[in-house]
Amino acid sequence: MFDKVGDSFNTFYNNYLPFALTGAQKRVLKEIRKDAGSGKQMNRLLQGDVGSGKTIVALMMMLIAADNGFQSVMMAPTEILAQQHYNSITALIKDMPVCVKILTGSSKTKERKEVLKLCEEGSLNILIGTHAVIEDKVLFKNLGFAVIDEQHKFGVAQRAQLWKKNSIPPHVLVMTATPIPRTLALTAYGDLDYSVMDELPPGRQPINTVHRSESKRPQVMDFIKEEIANGRQVFVIYPLIEESSKVDYENLMKGYEEVKSFFPEPKYWISMVHGKMDAKQKETNMQRFVKGETQIMVSTTVIEVGVNVPNATVMVIESAEKFGLSQLHQLRGRVGRGAEKSFCILLTGPKVSNDARERLKIMVATNDGFKIAEKDLEIRGPGDIEGTKQSGLLNFKLANIVHDKAMLEVARNVAENLLETDPDIIMAENLPVKNYLHQQKGKTAWSKIS
Repeated sequence: MFDKVGDSFNTFYNNYLPFALTGAQKRVLKEIRKDAGSGKQMNRLLQGDVGSGKTIVALMMMLIAADNGFQSVMMAPTEILAQQHYNSITALIKDMPVCVKILTGSSKTKERKEVLKLCEEGSLNILIGTHAVIEDKVLFKNLGFAVIDEQHKFGVAQRAQLWKKNSIPPHVLVMTATPIPRTLALTAYGDLDYSVMDELPPGRQPINTVHRSESKRPQVMDFIKEEIANGRQVFVIYPLIEESSKVDYENLMKGYEEVKSFFPEPKYWISMVHGKMDAKQKETNMQRFVKGETQIMVSTTVIEVGVNVPNATVMVIESAEKFGLSQLHQLRGRVGRGAEKSFCILLTGPKVSNDARERLKIMVATNDGFKIAEKDLEIRGPGDIEGTKQSGLLNFKLANIVHDKAMLEVARNVAENLLETDPDIIMAENLPVKNYLHQQKGKTAWSKIS
């Protein structure tokens, strides 16, 4: 139970916090604190648009955990994202007496041994890493708080392993930058409490998004040259069509050659990343771009989650008509992370369907991830929430998730009140519900969602 706000939190808040918290950050911190101090295990989804400052909130809660004698762990889906979290958190806490370490698949044996020792004896406050943190060898003295970033990249079993790291399961904060419409979140993640950060920190400029057809490519390339001449960097993204990796690869290579013809070496340097590369090569190429050794990153959508390059101000999305709305929004969020004005250019072929045109229109009209998610839900349905399918309507017998928002919220509130007033469901008026749930046991997999 986190009932104390002590030195670690107060020192950070008073001396190290680099900017004033937004109203949304303050509200979410209160919600999480209340939850973590209730005496029950917290299981909470934190939804914040790209750049809303979720990491700061997670760090402040990890400091509260330290103040209460608990260790924390933060799990990210890729090494590059884990490294970024580690760099930004160590930079934020500077010389505070808080022990933070990183553990990934490429951690050297000596570093790994040291981390495992500190972790087991309890002198490590915060461990950041990839799925390496859930390995059996990683033993905590007193794990109390677990943060899972970009939760859709982890399987249920991986997430559940974190719960076993202490005799009392740790509080779990699940973070995602993929905005989910409220109705969908309340329905699909019914076993999770739910916090939304819907405000961007001050100083963040909206990204200027435009739609251009193939005929305008020369002008787009001239604009990129201007930005590079001003010392900026550029992403060029190609679609990934899972049904045909061969076609994907060919398209990417063709695109790479095309980009090279506009940006010849040695005046320009290009990094390329794609799914067929081995992990080491991919990491090296990404790091070259992150460090500014290359001006252009040509990639398939592997960079969708978590690459933070403040100097990158242009995102060109090739064949933008082939991408879904949430994917376009995620990709766009890779720029606009510094103080400079940023641009997202949606390039399309000559033939664009009405649905695709609608998607592009929304992207040009708004930067608000929640509005985009609502529109996405209207256009293509919520998909298979339990699995991997990305579209198609949820099979509700009595309700439509788009048109019956109000009713679904009422149903959720009724369910919550029932559990609060009658947790064992023994009252006579609630017995029909209990009987129905018994009948449904084993027929649905909703309990696996976390």
